[in-house]
Amino acid sequence: MSFPKYEHYKDSGVEWLGEVPAHWDVKSIRRVAELNPSKSEAAHLGRETEVSFLPMEAVGDDGKLNLDRTRPIGEVETGYTFFKEGDVTIAKITPCFENGKGAVMTGLQNGFGFGTTELIVTRPKLGHVTNHFLHWLYLSTTFRKTAEAAMYGAGGQKRVPDDFVRDFVTAFPPISEQDTISAFLVRETTKLDALITEQRTLIDLLKEKRQAVISHAVTKGLDPRVPMKDSGVEWLGEVPAHWNMLALKRISPSQTVGIVVNPSEYVSSEGLPFIYGGDISEGCISYAGARRISLEDSERNKKTKLNAGDVLVVRVGAPGVAAVVPPECEGGNCASVMLVRKGDFCSDWLCFLLNSRVVRYQVEIVQYGAAQEQFNIAHAVEFVLPTPDVNEQKNISAYLGREATRIDALTAEAQTTIALLQERRSALISAAVTGKIDVRQHTTEAA
Repeated sequence: MSFPKYEHYKDSGVEWLGEVPAHWDVKSIRRVAELNPSKSEAAHLGRETEVSFLPMEAVGDDGKLNLDRTRPIGEVETGYTFFKEGDVTIAKITPCFENGKGAVMTGLQNGFGFGTTELIVTRPKLGHVTNHFLHWLYLSTTFRKTAEAAMYGAGGQKRVPDDFVRDFVTAFPPISEQDTISAFLVRETTKLDALITEQRTLIDLLKEKRQAVISHAVTKGLDPRVPMKDSGVEWLGEVPAHWNMLALKRISPSQTVGIVVNPSEYVSSEGLPFIYGGDISEGCISYAGARRISLEDSERNKKTKLNAGDVLVVRVGAPGVAAVVPPECEGGNCASVMLVRKGDFCSDWLCFLLNSRVVRYQVEIVQYGAAQEQFNIAHAVEFVLPTPDVNEQKNISAYLGREATRIDALTAEAQTTIALLQERRSALISAAVTGKIDVRQHTTEAA
């Protein structure tokens, strides 16, 4: 849907902003709002008065707040950021700022709240700007891209300066028009968000479908007419009668752990792929961006030197996730992962099986660790696997390869749709709050 432009425009005098509607006023945020107001206005409250308490995780990137936490004001008035009902907040630290964390503060306990010091608080001045319009302005691409360029600090500790927000210059429409624009954006973004949710639901369903197809093929085979037998494993049920139930150590000639003693000492600026658990996802090794190890150091660690067709399994973080070593990683090495050597079996079949519910269930039984889930290789080699002959393994692998490709294509299509919808959402917000489109008539017609 396209929207009309305003009839008359003027030069804003701001390079990035360009022309704005002729009746809008160009000014800095400091002229329409107060930043980080003093908490002294809450001094009249008793020290035991409960107020809302918002750590960063309680501030959503969708403008929503988790108001479950409250604290006596005496516990939080020092060392936390103060805000009150109706204020507008934005996260100032990366990556929270880039993720869009911020909200209009509504529903606060007793009208006041304290929270993370990584928030910038803005209080609109009556008759100059509404809190909802200011919130939409902060979500606009024009504001966010300019703010990102002004960030200071290094790495994950970059912050938007308070003075950047104070001095940010843009155009403000009359209050009644701000309300109209805000109402328009609520309605239109709600529609877009519903479409995005539909696509995310589709992706979840496709993920479930993919897992179900894999699990069925690696436990029941491809021919529904074959005789079945009890697997002897209660949670697995029946498997084809001609299959064997084998431990992983009886399928692969060797299973070991990648370099575990000071693997960082072998990291080189160039050389062969040096694969860590973080480089592995289901059925894929991201070797291009992986660390490197010299040929000499890889040879020195022959026990864990990689061969194409080996299977790597994540041990820590996302235990059980497996992928086949591609030819591009031949001669490289690995660290802190389980290395399953290729043998008289189809590596792709074993990879599908390891990524199926059959093995995930067994991983969950033996995994340990709260902060970092992991499993011991001594347990992993005993995982029980329903095993057909090699020819049937190849047939199953080929079938699953085709099905996975088809489902992955549908997933990629849904992800592309989400990206386009999110791009449309951002563009609509920016166009509305900078006056590039006139939504007044559209809003009136919708009402």
